[in-house]
Amino acid sequence: MLEVSTSVDRRKWDENKYEAFIDELCENREYQKNAIRAAMRYLLGGEYRDLRNLAGKNFEHNEILRDKYGSIGNMERYLQLPDQLAASLDLATGTGKSYVMYGIAAIMLAEGAVDRVLVLCPSTTIETGLLEKFELLAGNADLRDLLPANAVVNAPRVINASESIVSGSICIENYHAILAHVRSSIRDSLQGKGDRTLILNDETHHVANEVASKAKRWKEFLTDPDYGFRYVIGVSGTCYLGNEYFSDVIYRYSLRQAMEEKFVKKVQYVAEMPRTRQPETEKWQLVLNRHEEIRRKLKAHKLRPLTIVITKDIRGCKDVAEKFKAFLKEETGKSREQIDEQVLVIHSDAPDLPRLASVNNASNKVEWIFSVSMLNEGWDVKRVFQIVPHEKKAFESKLLIAQVLGRGLRVPDGWKGTQPEVTVFNHDRWADDIRHLVHEVLEFEKRIPTFSVASSEFNFELLNIEYNPKPRTETYKMEKPYQLFKKGYVDLSTELPVEDMTVEFEEADTGVRTQWKTKIKHKTYTTREVAEIMFQRFEDLVDGEDRKFYIKQFPVEKLEEIVKKSLKETNNKVITENMRQKFLQSLGTLQRKAAQVVRYDFEPTNYYPVSTTERPQESASASDLKNGKTIFYTSKTKENMPDEYKEFYEEAVEEGSGFKCAKVANHYDFKTPLNAVVSDHDNERRFVKELVKSENTQHIDAWIKSTSMSFYEIDYFWKKGEHPKRGKFNPDFFIKTGKLILVVEIKDDDEISEPSVENKKKNEYALAHFERINAYLRKNKKRVQYKFNFLTPTDFNGYFQSIRDSKVVNFRSALDVELRK
Repeated sequence: MLEVSTSVDRRKWDENKYEAFIDELCENREYQKNAIRAAMRYLLGGEYRDLRNLAGKNFEHNEILRDKYGSIGNMERYLQLPDQLAASLDLATGTGKSYVMYGIAAIMLAEGAVDRVLVLCPSTTIETGLLEKFELLAGNADLRDLLPANAVVNAPRVINASESIVSGSICIENYHAILAHVRSSIRDSLQGKGDRTLILNDETHHVANEVASKAKRWKEFLTDPDYGFRYVIGVSGTCYLGNEYFSDVIYRYSLRQAMEEKFVKKVQYVAEMPRTRQPETEKWQLVLNRHEEIRRKLKAHKLRPLTIVITKDIRGCKDVAEKFKAFLKEETGKSREQIDEQVLVIHSDAPDLPRLASVNNASNKVEWIFSVSMLNEGWDVKRVFQIVPHEKKAFESKLLIAQVLGRGLRVPDGWKGTQPEVTVFNHDRWADDIRHLVHEVLEFEKRIPTFSVASSEFNFELLNIEYNPKPRTETYKMEKPYQLFKKGYVDLSTELPVEDMTVEFEEADTGVRTQWKTKIKHKTYTTREVAEIMFQRFEDLVDGEDRKFYIKQFPVEKLEEIVKKSLKETNNKVITENMRQKFLQSLGTLQRKAAQVVRYDFEPTNYYPVSTTERPQESASASDLKNGKTIFYTSKTKENMPDEYKEFYEEAVEEGSGFKCAKVANHYDFKTPLNAVVSDHDNERRFVKELVKSENTQHIDAWIKSTSMSFYEIDYFWKKGEHPKRGKFNPDFFIKTGKLILVVEIKDDDEISEPSVENKKKNEYALAHFERINAYLRKNKKRVQYKFNFLTPTDFNGYFQSIRDSKVVNFRSALDVELRK
């Protein structure tokens, strides 16, 4: 991957203005927010001239890139669009790429960086889906209201290429519409306007993997100097050219991450199965049996299962479907009409093609789809629970595997319970050939998982709370006298005494439009007039001693000086009516008896137990263990390691491997239910070292390192810039010592001198959360209590000393003190 710098000149790009919009658009999907932020920093941050420049800076500092390409010249040969601000975003299928594309498009238009957006996609199926999603998002009033007040475009018009691509529009079109011989508005609308147009390529792997002639025409359009396109972002869940990963990816959210964080289904595929005398018929029997088992499991969810069978070409699709229909008729005794209702055959000229759009309807009876692999993309169907690649050809590269898996990853709406799973029913004879490809696509091959061992004696139970957040307004009385004009002037917008105006008229009968140009004059005031009006306002706003104070402090002459300075500071020559109002509004604080601040109270609705056995699995990759993460393990770790991970585990922990591994010599000192522990950074590594020291383990019953999400979540509210944000955080560690549960959030020492607003709020809401839990436990005559601390390495020694001395209940770290100020 290519890393985009987080250093941004805020005069060029200030992402804080769009935080509320991004939060509303992406909700709890942090990876979508991060993808949008990475793209916007790259496009507008001003750090990079083009993709060549970004690649060069990364090549300088990235050893992996140097090993792969050898020289920057060689690397540049792999860049598709080196001379443009072009890049790819790798977002696993089923994780909502359309939200990311809409977010980037809407922000670029709102910011005025571009006038129009062209979204190119590889099929009419995808085009139809994107049009529906974008129209829904563009029509969302809540989203529009969260764009900055000065947004150049706050309600983009969503169209396709049957209309001219005018300013303020997002055009979504099948990429065939860009070809020279195809009639569409694209070429005429965008001629010479490329520097003010954003190109978004959906399913961008098609550009790289198309037959050479088609890929060449797509690329020729994007690089055509007659258009001069500057901004080009591609989005895909399969950023592979065959088995090679793209060279221009700036953000990645992998299938593995999506599965671990439960945004998509888990995947299983056939590794081995018994040999049969009639492989074709008996395999269909296995597939049918699996389908029926899935049906039973889905009954509680009121869902009908869907199995997709993928073939290599149209002829194969027809033949295999016919054989399966005959098999299904014999097995079930259903009529041919009933089976035709359940089975769809999909290829470019299939009679069933119109029925595809309704497959996701709750009343739809389709349970089997036979398809040519190239037609799979664009199906946003969430009840796929089994995929059958009929020929090895459909499953023999990373690209094809990622595409096949992608068809079944989406989680059904409103799903409750354990994470759903999709079965890939491949032929087991392919298993050895494809296993390494599947593992690489799913990032199995070079990873070590950490998870709770259910039988561990060190499992323990935590208590958490479900909340109903309610807004509360707090009022603060103003202390008088109020300090006016702290800066010595009033901020004003730039205004002119005379303004040019253009009015457009349309003739009712002909529709012909004409423009009429004119001027308007604004009423203006002298500096003395405004100063006298402000002085008079003291009479109206305050009385008694306060009036005497302000009249003495701000005589007319003093006020006139402030008015003149205001004009000078804001480069204005005259005072308009709007400015006069601004000066009077600056005195409005004198009337304010109090200030109001909105805070949120979390009303507990349910207290519920959380067992450490429920802690989600997470994993560390080979690159993680060479770049900051450390794995702590014992002589017992291998016993609980799944077979498919053992090879890399043994490689990683071998002395001299170059991976950051720390063996706990005495496994009795490893008092956690986890098979192994991965510290995410050096501060956590230091903390885990303390947890496994023999002098400390004598005073600790058990402990667990949390995951970053989906284990023990605490709600909190904070403000990022001007926008309120609701967040959830999982404290890093839970430590059980006697009847005390210690809860720890680890930060760096730098935080002590400059604590962030977000961490102050995390601390505030976490303390209140555990106070509620402690009160609940006392009320219910439970002796267990919770103690929460923010810790930095400066206080690790003192913290563990207080545990050894049984005084930790009163411990306060340096960061605790700063955060509570």
